[in-house]
Amino acid sequence: MKICIPVEENNGFDSRVCAHFGSAPFFLIVDTDTSECDSIVNSGAHHAHGMCQPLALLEGKEIDGVVVGGIGRGALFKLQAGNIGVYLAQHPTVRETVQAHKAGTLQPVDPANACAGHGHGHGDGPGCH
Repeated sequence: MKICIPVEENNGFDSRVCAHFGSAPFFLIVDTDTSECDSIVNSGAHHAHGMCQPLALLEGKEIDGVVVGGIGRGALFKLQAGNIGVYLAQHPTVRETVQAHKAGTLQPVDPANACAGHGHGHGDGPGCH
């Protein structure tokens, strides 16, 4: 299975998970079966509200799931429409996130815990910042 994880830096399995999908400097696509990682630079990490286009960067990539600390409802609905699972990041690193995914302990994101917009905080845990 291939999962996409937004990260703060490109340090492979030691990368820190980014708090918000569209603002991540990088995306790591991790094959959970082979442990191979492919990184993508998010050229749109700095954007105005409603203008992030991370899904365009992922277009054509074979991914089965996305693990995020926070994600907007529009991106959530687009991913779900493409049969891509969206899960809440609950761990600080890619390594721990992949381990949790393999263990089946990641919670799916639903519209109730997606972000309605930028500029509102949800504390220091996973979520929009």
